[in-house]
Amino acid sequence: MVTTGLRPRRSAVLRLLVVALALAGALLGGLGGAAPASAHAALTGSTPAQGSVADRAPEQVTLTFSEGVAMGDDSIRVLDPQGKRVDDGKLRNLSSDRVVKYGAGLPSGLRDGTYTVAWQAVSADSHPVSGAFTFSIGAPSKTSAPVPQQEAGGGLVGALYGIARYLAYAGFVLLAGGAAFVVACRPAAALVRSVQRLVVYGWALLTGTTVVMLLLRTPYTGSGDLADVFDLGGLQQVLLTKPGAALVSRLLLLAAAALFVAVLFGAFARAHQPAGADEPEETGEVAERGQRGEADERGAADAEDAAEEAGAADTAEEARRRKDLTFGLGFGGVIVATGLAATWAMAEHASTGLQPAVAMPVDVLHLLAVAAWLGGLAALVVSLYWGPPVERAAVRRFSRIAFGSVVVLVATGLYQSWRQVGTWRALTDTAYGRLLLIKVALVVVLVGIAWLSRQWTARLAEAPAGEVAAAELRAAEDAEQEAGREAEQDAAKAAGQEEREAEEEQEEEEEREAEKATVGASATAATTATTAAAAIARPAPKSGPAPKSGSTPTSDHSTSAPHGTPAADDGPSADDDAPDPARAAQLARQQAAVRTARTKRQRDADPERLGLRRSVLAEAAVAVVVLVVTTVLTATEPARTEAAVKATSGGQSAEAGRPQTLTIPFDTGGPDGKGTARVRLAPGSSGRANTLQLRITDPSGKVRDVPEVKVSFTQKAKKLGPLSVTTRHTGKGQWRAGGIQLPVPGKWRLSLVVRTSDIDQVTEIKNVKIGS
Repeated sequence: MVTTGLRPRRSAVLRLLVVALALAGALLGGLGGAAPASAHAALTGSTPAQGSVADRAPEQVTLTFSEGVAMGDDSIRVLDPQGKRVDDGKLRNLSSDRVVKYGAGLPSGLRDGTYTVAWQAVSADSHPVSGAFTFSIGAPSKTSAPVPQQEAGGGLVGALYGIARYLAYAGFVLLAGGAAFVVACRPAAALVRSVQRLVVYGWALLTGTTVVMLLLRTPYTGSGDLADVFDLGGLQQVLLTKPGAALVSRLLLLAAAALFVAVLFGAFARAHQPAGADEPEETGEVAERGQRGEADERGAADAEDAAEEAGAADTAEEARRRKDLTFGLGFGGVIVATGLAATWAMAEHASTGLQPAVAMPVDVLHLLAVAAWLGGLAALVVSLYWGPPVERAAVRRFSRIAFGSVVVLVATGLYQSWRQVGTWRALTDTAYGRLLLIKVALVVVLVGIAWLSRQWTARLAEAPAGEVAAAELRAAEDAEQEAGREAEQDAAKAAGQEEREAEEEQEEEEEREAEKATVGASATAATTATTAAAAIARPAPKSGPAPKSGSTPTSDHSTSAPHGTPAADDGPSADDDAPDPARAAQLARQQAAVRTARTKRQRDADPERLGLRRSVLAEAAVAVVVLVVTTVLTATEPARTEAAVKATSGGQSAEAGRPQTLTIPFDTGGPDGKGTARVRLAPGSSGRANTLQLRITDPSGKVRDVPEVKVSFTQKAKKLGPLSVTTRHTGKGQWRAGGIQLPVPGKWRLSLVVRTSDIDQVTEIKNVKIGS
């Protein structure tokens, strides 16, 4: 069998991943405006109603929701026209068996005017929801408190939380699916470095994102301020909620998963290490025993039989140990993976709504099937590109597991679709339904590519067992050599440091010796000069031997000393015979490059495995997009909930209309042609009659009259309008119109015509958002 390479064609891999991420980004960009931002529990009614005018002040404000929510004392705030909070600050739980209702008390004697109700809650599926509406006492006032523009769970914190959610799903898929591939499909992959990295990275990714999500829960469901991640009091409150308990449970299960991974790539990997790794030592011992001349032939035969029996016993013991490890890891892995999947099921869509007792186990099965298919696919990709040759039997085993996972996904997906969508029409009329259709289409594409992979698998020729074992042994040796090279490099760095320190010490010692020699020479020269002067002053003897002068020997000695020191270094050094660490590391890198190039040529010469690698890589690219769509789907209001909200609120959706106020400056170009028009449209809804109030002022802000004003509405998307509005002059600079019916929600164009003289007029156009 031709081996697969240790290094892939990175350009092809990167191109496919870039295409997948670009498609995912396009989907997120296209769906970001259509899908409600984490709107799961929806407001179905309120007392007073949105935009209503009450004759006298109500005793309380009540809100009714489509499903269970978590609220606190600050979850409902009532603001007067000046923006001052007027409610009593205490939450009232008015819920019954089938109705979810909360309220806030109001004091008596509230003045007339327009009041704003701002609310925020956390739905039963862990997503924050918020909203605001207005009502009036007596008559609407000219001013009202500003309505909060940022929805709960939005902004930077919402974006970070959404990214963490996606990465958490990805980490779970890599951890659970990669480990399942090793245990169930290819135990030898426990020795492959790339598969080890994949599973460990999956564990680290899931752990890190879980901690991040736990810290972000306080600002995500509250203020939206990123600095609140350090609010320990808020974190303590999060731990008491259902989502917080689910995240903490996930962290505890990840601690058990860390032990599982350690055993998987420790004892389990050693148990499946190729037998050839120990053969050289055993062969050497047999050869040594064969060279002994003291034993006779019968003794040698008995020893050989005993060795064979011991080898058979060791083989049986090793097989039993492998079987026990496989069973233990499989059983424990299923329990840990099921527990991790349950942390999503207990805090997401499955935990609320219709049939939660059935939906939660179904959701767990769905997540496990996704992990087994997509995570195993990722492990197969890294095995084909960064590992030893993958045998045909392992690919076939994964193919069967993937087929079973697809069957489970279809069954559980059909149930979840029925539970969350409800009707065929909702598939096209709601954001959730459209997202679901996109996901189904992507899964169909994924299954089609998987079918091509099965075709390539059928063409594979089975590799000889010896070749596979040799390749696995080479992989293990390469890993050991890599670790050895790293150790040698570290040792070389340490040795180089010591050598540099020794050279510095030797140079310092030479400098000190040179200084001593210089001082000695100077002293000798001075002594010689003194002696010579004394000899000249004293008459020389006429006979006798010449006096001995110590200057010459001293000078010779002092001169020879400096030369003697370097002379000791002229001999051979022990360091000259030691190998150069840098040269050894360079040689090792060259050998690895040659081996990689040879393996790459052999891999590319195998058309079947080349086709399999490409099809599996295409599967992985589509799987990335599927995970993105799934993450967005879990953050979108289910279609059945949206339909229930409309039914209980008389056709109004959760995004009910709000009063719209527009400030429109104008200039007709004539004398006194400049001014400002202030238009207020309430309640800003397509399901109810709207009232329009218009006031015109001059540049100084004083109310002024004009000969004529005209107002009309146009909806270009539905090709509606212009719908003219008949205004009634009610006072100086004041106009009013009632009973304005705008048939559909959405963005409308308001056209305002202002005439300041017989010939001077101007038309101004503004966009206004109408709710349902």
